[in-house]
Amino acid sequence: MRVRVVAVVLFVLLVASCQTAPPTMVVLVVTSTPEATTAASATPAAPTPDSAIAGSSVTTSPALPSPTPTIAVTATLAPTATVNVFPTPTIGEIQVAEQLFQNGRMFWVQPTGQLWVLAITGEGRGTWTIYPDTFEDGVDPEVDPNLVPPDGLLQPARGFGKLWRMNQRVREQLGWATTPEFGYFSGYEYHPGGTVNAQGVYEPGPGYHILYSLYREQFRFNESDSTWQLGGG
Repeated sequence: MRVRVVAVVLFVLLVASCQTAPPTMVVLVVTSTPEATTAASATPAAPTPDSAIAGSSVTTSPALPSPTPTIAVTATLAPTATVNVFPTPTIGEIQVAEQLFQNGRMFWVQPTGQLWVLAITGEGRGTWTIYPDTFEDGVDPEVDPNLVPPDGLLQPARGFGKLWRMNQRVREQLGWATTPEFGYFSGYEYHPGGTVNAQGVYEPGPGYHILYSLYREQFRFNESDSTWQLGGG
């Protein structure tokens, strides 16, 4: 009887010694909302959709469900191993509005309620500045009737127009609008930057965004220097 008890105890100890420590679960949260590096940038306000163009009529873009700009990336690490836990890109579809100007364009980005101002500084590239959309329906005028654009050009309206009228820098950068504002759904990507250190810990850094125009031109927005460029390269 004593031999059987000793044998059972030895078997239990042997099984316990073969079990490895449970993996450690690490949750990384990566924010895909850009931080503008220019002094003119501001913290985004709550989203206020601008008008969308359907045929020749102008309607207000509805507040539609859309991807959240914040993702959670989960990685499992072995207790003593060094593992690359670099977060994967965020890919989805978001609602945007776009308007072209003499020297650039504006995008309204629905998930963050931001206005992205693209000023042209060279062929297929330029500066990128982020502003909050502060336009309020029923409170702010859609246009200023005292501002008369030159023939063939337009005064921007609603959120684009309020920023354009109130911010002299934006007005001088972009000039007058050359098209009406139009809304649509665009493919969207966010590619995080940063590095993984020798301990296998992800250290966040500037990344870049990918967005498309109505005519499927691909724009890349670089967080590292607040610039944009055509194409994703």
